[in-house]
Amino acid sequence: MKKGLMFELLKGLWDESPTFRQLLGMCPTLAVTTSIINGFSMGVATLFVLLCSSVIVSLLRSAIPKEIRIAAYVVIIAAFVTVADLFLKANFADISKALGPFVPLIVVNCIILGRAEAFASKHGVIPSFVDALGMGLGFTLALTLIGSIRELLGSGMLGQPWVIMILPSGAFITLGLLIALMNVIKDKTKAKLAPACPLACPGCEQGGVN
Repeated sequence: MKKGLMFELLKGLWDESPTFRQLLGMCPTLAVTTSIINGFSMGVATLFVLLCSSVIVSLLRSAIPKEIRIAAYVVIIAAFVTVADLFLKANFADISKALGPFVPLIVVNCIILGRAEAFASKHGVIPSFVDALGMGLGFTLALTLIGSIRELLGSGMLGQPWVIMILPSGAFITLGLLIALMNVIKDKTKAKLAPACPLACPGCEQGGVN
């Protein structure tokens, strides 16, 4: 895999995480992550729609008039959302019921529409597929992580159940703490990788100029 494609794949997992960095797709993130299976299922459904719509938009990018491109993207996305919704209802009825209206609402998920407009409409099929894969995996991992934390603490698997974790407020708390943790890790990593200043001035935290 080319270095450029590897960057497009990995950026959605950390530096441009749609959930923890861009704060996109907050509606399903906060609403359906009451359990691991719900978070994972919603993430996979979104990943499927994101992959398929990005590829189609990339293929048709020169044929879609600019004046109606957003409407065209919505129609393309809606077609794959319908496939995902019907598949869940036919094969995973319990999960479909638990996710409720949030699977059909993938149509207006700003992650998918944003990648179609910002990336797939300007790049070839392979880069668009890799970009969608990275963003979709990042979203899936985020929802699964939030769902696992809320389920473990809210159900009492680790002791006394924290009822707040199964409430909407628990989703906000979990999301905020995870974002804070990612910021701390990023800052510490950046500080370790920063080159030391050779001047070694007194009072400078990096050993350099104040």
